[in-house]
Amino acid sequence: MAFGVFTLLDGMNSRRSLLFMTTAVTRPLCLIYSCLIALTLIPLSARAAESLSAQDKAFVMKAAQGGITEVQLGQLAADKGTSKNVKDFGEQMVTDHGNANMQLKSLAISKGIMIPEKLDSMHQAMVDNLTGLSAAAFDKSYVDAMVAAHTKDHALFEKEASSGQDADIKAFAAKTDEMVKMHLSMIETIQSKLK
Repeated sequence: MAFGVFTLLDGMNSRRSLLFMTTAVTRPLCLIYSCLIALTLIPLSARAAESLSAQDKAFVMKAAQGGITEVQLGQLAADKGTSKNVKDFGEQMVTDHGNANMQLKSLAISKGIMIPEKLDSMHQAMVDNLTGLSAAAFDKSYVDAMVAAHTKDHALFEKEASSGQDADIKAFAAKTDEMVKMHLSMIETIQSKLK
């Protein structure tokens, strides 16, 4: 037989110790109680993820991939771009999408969604393609990619803001769509100057 001691705090400074005996009967009970306690400690956010619509979950994952891509490409543009406009736009992508990514991550955690920390193969291929370009070819390719990405992102965010199910995710989509539309306008202006 095994013995153990529980020490209970009783009042401010006094202690009481309880001696207990672990037997073949109490061990299974301890295991059952431990499992029950563990189940009650499962974060509510994990349960919340089960109640999210497929559209809301898909939006969060797509927005996360797009945001990570924007930051990586923005860093690349700030370093590799030849025009001041492209460099400045890249720096703004790092700042704006970096902030949006942090907000999205916090929102996703509260909803029980684990978002990716790195790019999927499609987005990584886009980064790799632009990384491999010469400095002379980079600006036009980057700007064209940003126009296409922000056009697509605007449609994604607008759809979620209007038809998503979760109020918090819809609010994030609506707020971030304003930023995406501003970026789209900026990059279209830059694109018109490169022609």
